[in-house]
Amino acid sequence: MATEFKKFTPYVPKKGEEYMSAAQLAHFRKILEGWKGELSQDIDGTIHAMQEDATLFADPNDRASQESDMALELRNRDRERKLIKKIDETIAKIDAGDYGYCEGCGVEIGLKRLEARPTATLCIDCKTLDEFRERQVAR
Repeated sequence: MATEFKKFTPYVPKKGEEYMSAAQLAHFRKILEGWKGELSQDIDGTIHAMQEDATLFADPNDRASQESDMALELRNRDRERKLIKKIDETIAKIDAGDYGYCEGCGVEIGLKRLEARPTATLCIDCKTLDEFRERQVAR
């Protein structure tokens, strides 16, 4: 499962470079599009593999095992499909000029955080507070 796209060279900002410059936006677009491409290939590969491996087993245990494997694979691909949707939304934010800024407080998210999680919409402080609230509600 390719949920973590790591095949890129980290961006090194030039001295005095403005946050979310054209070069930075191009860097993150390249990361996101590459990640999306990998996920799409995984999904396509799964579809072809499931069509080829669709064997009817006489033994109920073998059949149950195959169905369990397929169900797990489909669940993973559904997560990847949702991630592709989030990647598309993030690319739309780049196009709109809203990428890289926290939806909670409006501050810069930061290059390192965005390289670790290119689809991040919250700065580390807002995300930490959000997770703290989730834990409080869960209790």
